[in-house]
Amino acid sequence: MSKELNLWLDNLLSDIESVQFRRKNSRRVRVDVGSEALPALLELLQGRASYVHLSAITCVDWIEDGQFELVYHVWSYETGSLVSVHTRIPRDPGVYLSIYDLYQPAAFFERDIHEMYGLFFEGSPDMEKFILTEWNGPPPMRKDFDGEAFVNEHFHWEQYHPQWLKDLEEEGGGITTRPEDVR
Repeated sequence: MSKELNLWLDNLLSDIESVQFRRKNSRRVRVDVGSEALPALLELLQGRASYVHLSAITCVDWIEDGQFELVYHVWSYETGSLVSVHTRIPRDPGVYLSIYDLYQPAAFFERDIHEMYGLFFEGSPDMEKFILTEWNGPPPMRKDFDGEAFVNEHFHWEQYHPQWLKDLEEEGGGITTRPEDVR
């Protein structure tokens, strides 16, 4: 990205209240913004700065802080640069606004975050299960999800002993120490 475009983007971001940003390099910018300002910032980046491609929306569970961090990665083909916009929302109730009206691919990312973290995006066209269609447990990517306890409670893995595992054990392989003996 040219120095003029870098300066233009820096000036644009510095004019917005409640926005903090830092340039990681000439093609990557990290922006931290309050959750109430994120949709307007994304609209500004899309309309005035040509960040027309939503590459991803990611989620981080900050359980100690009682927050989820949502990161919106938007790309500009015109400038060849990526802006990662970070915002935090409370874990409880875990509800935020959809940006589907700005970026249609957001529907997929929001659906995935809803399924894995339990966040609900108001205005998103589809919050139905996609990958975990048979899943009745809590959202598995939350830090308070205990995967081992869930498996022990819901699956009878101890009774699973197929022929290939018996053959492997006869050759000296397989599980030699049970997980509960390790702890």
